This record gives sequence, C-alpha cells and structure tokens, in this order.
Amino acid sequence: MKRFVAFADRASLVSLKLLAAFNVLFFILFFAAAFLLATQARAQAPACTGSDMLVELAKSDPALLAKIEAEAKKTVNGEGLLWKLEKPGREPSWLYGTMHVTDPRVTTLEPAAQKAFDASKTFVMETTDVLDQKAMLASLMQQPDLMMFTDSTTLPSLLSAEDAKIVNDALEARGIPPASVAKMKPWMLSSMVALPACELTRKAGGAPVLDILLAQQAKAAGKEVKGLESAADQLRAMASLPMQFHIQGLVETLKLGDRMDDVIETMVVLYQRGETGKFWPLFRNALPSASSDEEGYGAFEQAMVVARNKTMVERGAPILAEGGAFMAVGALHLPAPDGLVELFRKAGFTVSVADR
Repeated sequence: MKRFVAFADRASLVSLKLLAAFNVLFFILFFAAAFLLATQARAQAPACTGSDMLVELAKSDPALLAKIEAEAKKTVNGEGLLWKLEKPGREPSWLYGTMHVTDPRVTTLEPAAQKAFDASKTFVMETTDVLDQKAMLASLMQQPDLMMFTDSTTLPSLLSAEDAKIVNDALEARGIPPASVAKMKPWMLSSMVALPACELTRKAGGAPVLDILLAQQAKAAGKEVKGLESAADQLRAMASLPMQFHIQGLVETLKLGDRMDDVIETMVVLYQRGETGKFWPLFRNALPSASSDEEGYGAFEQAMVVARNKTMVERGAPILAEGGAFMAVGALHLPAPDGLVELFRKAGFTVSVADR
C-alpha cells in the first residue's frame, strides 16, 4: 500500500489492483468490444482528468522509479512506435503501434509514420469489423454466447451482494440501467467500464481512434484495407479465460473509480514517448496485487497477447512481405521476446526502429 500512496493522492478511494490495471490496459490498447457498447453510454461528457503516476513516483519514491526504468530498459524492443520491415527485392513495409483512445494526443501520426503511411499501398489493422459497427454486431449475434449468457445464468447471479452493488452503481453512473445488461458477459461490460466516462462519451459521440482514422484515410486514398482478426476472434480469446477471472477483473476495475483517469493519463504519456516497454514494469512494480492477480495475469497474457501475436504474424507476414504495407496494431503487441517486432524478425524480416 505504501508504494501506491507514493504516486496516488486520492487516498479515500480503494486500492488500485494489478488485475484491474491490466484490464484497463487491455481495453485501452487492443480491443474491439468497446466500440460495440459505447453507444449505450448516455452520461454527459465530463472533462478527462488524471495525473501522470511517473511524476508522482519521481517525487515520492525515486528508488522505485529507478527500478521500473531499469526493468523497462531490459525489455526487448521496448522503445519506438514505428518499425521498418524489409525483405530483399521488395520495398519496405511498416509496423506502427497505436493506442485505442480518442485523446487528440494519440490520434495523429508522428511525421515519420505519416510519411510511411502516405507512401504505402496497403493498410493493415487488427480488425476491419470496427469500421462497420452494425455489421459487426450482426455478425456477432450469430454467436450470441460470445457476448451474452444464453442459459439461465445472469451477471447478478455470479456476484456477491457487495460486488453487485459496486457493479450497479458504476453502470448507473454511466447512464446504463443494470437490468439492461444483466445477461451480458462480464468481458463485454469490462470493455465499457475500463474506460473513463469522458472517453466512453467521446466514442459514443463518434470520435474515432487512430486505427479507424487511418482506415478511413486509406480507403479515401484508394489503398487496400485488410484485417488480421475478426471481432469474434477477440471475443473467443476472452471467452477462453475462466469466468471467475472476468468477474474479479470487472469488479476490481469498477473499484478504480476516477483512478482509471490516472492509469490512462500515464499510458498516454508513455505512448507519446514511444516507451512501450515501460507499461508492464510500471504496473507490476507500483501496484498492489494478490497472488490470484498474478496467476490470472499469466493466463490473460497468454490468451490475449502471446497467442494473438502469433496469429497476427502468421496472417500479416505474407501481406508485409509484398512490400508497401502499413500495419497498425495496439502498441502492447510490439515489445518483448514474443512481441510482434521480434516475431517478424524470426519470420525472416529485417526489422529496425524508424522513429528513434
């Protein structure tokens, strides 16, 4: 708890849990379900607030900050958003890390990335399903069990009385009647509540994230637009994790309250710096966690990051090998030994950072 107090000044709120932080990071950086549910938000648009946790940590616990930075430096391919991928005899292709929020600070390409995007012939994104939300929902409704309980189970039946109150209060604060989502799977609700009200409201108002903006620009310029996954693929990955993990993650995320703003503000700051290798070290070292959080994270990381990275490389490599492609995916997919940068190297590409 001491470390938490070091960077957070809202001591009256409950502790920020590691599992909740992972839940927030996941939905910020690489998930499509939030686009399905954003239109249900009816709250008035509040201003986004939040403090950079690194600034607070530098003041109150510089030793811990130094430890985080040391771990981040050891992260393979942990710096850089734009990467150049080359094959002999082909023009280069490009890999770019995005952040799926509508914050204006992250919805504009840096100059080097803009130049690469403009010169590309093909744009590749995680899933093209998000470009037509009505069609995406219609497609997913053919597999309703990915989103809804199709038997007698309800979300309230899986919650304790205390947890049910937490969930109900949070949904009502977002203008969502709890009864209207009682049959919804917890990972669908998490995709809403893992975002601050200001972000959810902007999305409900039609504000696009960078991936969608780039897809729209690509289509307008006559580029081919391709996807690596379907929304159903992403939901199946979520559904593969134990139900209790999702329930716990949902409740812990809701307990964050306004502290979600701090997590997202810190993420935006790190993203702007291209310090993708600092995400996990920060939250692993600075947030309190139970052993169950760590165990759940292991399964979470395998299903939602490692396995999907392999799929992205398998499907993306043939496209990038043709040259002239610009691939944009959530930034958390880039670093680490099993991240996309390293996996593309193993797939035979010469990969070099292009914005450092």
